[in-house]
Amino acid sequence: MDAILKNFRNGIADGKGHGGDTSNENLPTPRPSEDEARAAVELLLRWIGDDPAREGLRDTPARVAKAYHDLFSGYDQSAEEILGRTFEEVSGYDDLVLVKDIPFYSHCEHHMVPIVGKAHVGYLPNGKVLGLSKIARVVDIFGRRLQTQEALTAQIANAIDTTLKPRGVAVMIEAEHMCMVMRGVQKLGSTTMTSTFTGEFKTIPEEQARFISMLRMRN
Repeated sequence: MDAILKNFRNGIADGKGHGGDTSNENLPTPRPSEDEARAAVELLLRWIGDDPAREGLRDTPARVAKAYHDLFSGYDQSAEEILGRTFEEVSGYDDLVLVKDIPFYSHCEHHMVPIVGKAHVGYLPNGKVLGLSKIARVVDIFGRRLQTQEALTAQIANAIDTTLKPRGVAVMIEAEHMCMVMRGVQKLGSTTMTSTFTGEFKTIPEEQARFISMLRMRN
């Protein structure tokens, strides 16, 4: 099914939030300090019934704050900047470019537990191409934010479509959600798949079929 891109509050969902902007102008309130973040972790430790003063937890608030800085670093990065440099010397190549099996790690915005999966991204060039590593970096930027899989799928496609302006973009994501494994229905091994298509991938069924066929080709 097609993932639907929604205009989330503050523009974060479509990559127009404060990625690359640390002024906090787009946040509803100023970003808390690291000391405040550590205090919040200590509060949660007490709330779950543990003792933040015991030896094993003394440095946990600082460790968690540091880990969150890395795990959610996508808020301070701009996909548009990453995709800004393209190459036009492609010797007339205008066929499908596909980067598949891009691993990513994200967090569910509903429960803040991990989402682990792979992204497959393809596009049809329109006179210029991207460095292949940039596609993986775009997946990482949007992955390192609180997410739903549907929004993540659409954000990746929208960023490439808007910046590169290719003839079409195809994105498919398959992921396991720890909120379904660790809590709730507790279904280990269940995988969620989402996809979205733009341009010729959406209007020409053969191109969409070719994208899916190439995904099925394994070494």
